[in-house]
Amino acid sequence: MILETASSTSAGGMGGVVIIVYLVLFVGLMYFMIVRPQKKQQKQMEDLHNSMEPGDTVMTTGGFYGTLLDIVDDTTVIVEFGNDRHCRIPMHKNAIAEVEKAGSAVVKDDEVDSDEGKNDSKLGKEKK
Repeated sequence: MILETASSTSAGGMGGVVIIVYLVLFVGLMYFMIVRPQKKQQKQMEDLHNSMEPGDTVMTTGGFYGTLLDIVDDTTVIVEFGNDRHCRIPMHKNAIAEVEKAGSAVVKDDEVDSDEGKNDSKLGKEKK
């Protein structure tokens, strides 16, 4: 009887260790699947907000496009909306979802078509 009691006690202790190992693995998995990507996204948004300058085109979280006029302080910016350019609204930086820099190149459809024609003529010469 004494041997049976000792073996059952040691088996119960091993079950507790296995549960703790599974719990630690579960917490580690949740960290890498939830917390880490969220921190990475917050860092990207913080970098985006820090890189904003007056004159940049921005899109708000509501889907409105406007031009950044001024950065008032660490949390507030003034954005200008509309065609007549008389709608100036102060808003929180966190309401900015996307930023397009003021001097970024925009390719028009006409330029793309003319470039493709040039490439085709170069390819035709090389094949001959």
